[in-house]
Amino acid sequence: MDIRKCAAEAIGTFWLTFAGCGSAVIAAGFPEVGIGLLGVSAAFGLTVVTMAYAIGHISGCHLNPAVTFGLAAGGRFPTRDIPPYVISQVIGGVVAAALLYAIASGSPGFDVAKGFAANGYGEHSPGQYGLFSCLLAEVVLTMMFLFVIMGATHGKAPVGFAPLAIGLCLTLVHLVGIPVTNLSVNPARSTGPALFAGGWAIAQLWLFWVAPILGGVLGGMLYHWISAEPSAQVTGVVPPAPAE
Repeated sequence: MDIRKCAAEAIGTFWLTFAGCGSAVIAAGFPEVGIGLLGVSAAFGLTVVTMAYAIGHISGCHLNPAVTFGLAAGGRFPTRDIPPYVISQVIGGVVAAALLYAIASGSPGFDVAKGFAANGYGEHSPGQYGLFSCLLAEVVLTMMFLFVIMGATHGKAPVGFAPLAIGLCLTLVHLVGIPVTNLSVNPARSTGPALFAGGWAIAQLWLFWVAPILGGVLGGMLYHWISAEPSAQVTGVVPPAPAE
């Protein structure tokens, strides 16, 4: 495994977690100019768009263990490369959460007990949704996210538009899922904030590994089955650059 690909995944996941969760922790409820649900959803989508154009040609820009597992299940990514990608993504997510904590804690009104953008179910769900509802939402939303990724990066899809389709899809799933679980669809994004929120967030973290990975695998397999020409597919979230 090329160390540069792993570094790209760590940097990309850092950006997704730092900017996405940062929008929720720092800007979502800021008095009078808070960006709210729509703003946080858009922020997560923009992290993927920007990083897909920046590092897609290096690593494929997965930024998410569920995407890595899903692409492998769909025949787009070698299974032997799953561990280094996932480890790199988690490192990026944890470093991002640490930096975000260092910045956010500089505010006199900061209180990590408010959740620190961690994901949760039951009493820790923004809408008080139960375990089964949260599990189902994370599976379905991740499955459809992978389905869109697989389709947008198919060899016959319009060239150059995959990052936009994927970023818009991530925005959409956040609009649906934030009230349910604060939305994960990404175990690496969930792990970083949970380590700093502690307690309940760590105890509930298992759901935000199991459900997104299950959904990602289902989405990858579904698109692989429905696609008329699997041989036309490309590897990664965006097509790699041609060899020089």
